[in-house]
Amino acid sequence: MGEKARSVEEYLDALDPAYRTELERIRALVTKLVPDTEETMSYGMPTLKYKNRALVYFTASKKHMSFYPSSWAIEELKDQLKPYKTTAHAVQFTLGKTLPSRLIEDLVRVHVREIDANRQ
Repeated sequence: MGEKARSVEEYLDALDPAYRTELERIRALVTKLVPDTEETMSYGMPTLKYKNRALVYFTASKKHMSFYPSSWAIEELKDQLKPYKTTAHAVQFTLGKTLPSRLIEDLVRVHVREIDANRQ
C-alpha cells in the first residue's frame, strides 16, 4: 500500500483479492462473536475495538497475514498455536495455512474476558 488507509474498508480495498477475502472472514467472525465492536484504524492496521480498547488487529503483507488478539490470548492458547509463527502479540498465517474459525473465536474470547476483567 502506498498511502496510509483512513478506514478499514479503504485498507481492504487495496489488498490482493485473496487476502481481502481472508481478512474479511476474520472481521466477520470477530464482529459476529462480539457484535458491539467498533471499527477503526490504529497503527496503520484495521482494528476492532471493544469497550474502547483494541480487541484485535489484522493485517496483510507480501508473504503472510497477521492476527493480533493480545499477548494474553497468545500465551494462554500457545499449544493450539504451535503450527503457526507467533510473536508476543501476533499470529502469522498464510492463505495455504489459514487460522481455523474456532481458533480465532477462542483467541477473541480470551481477550474479551481479559478486557471485561479490566486487565491492563
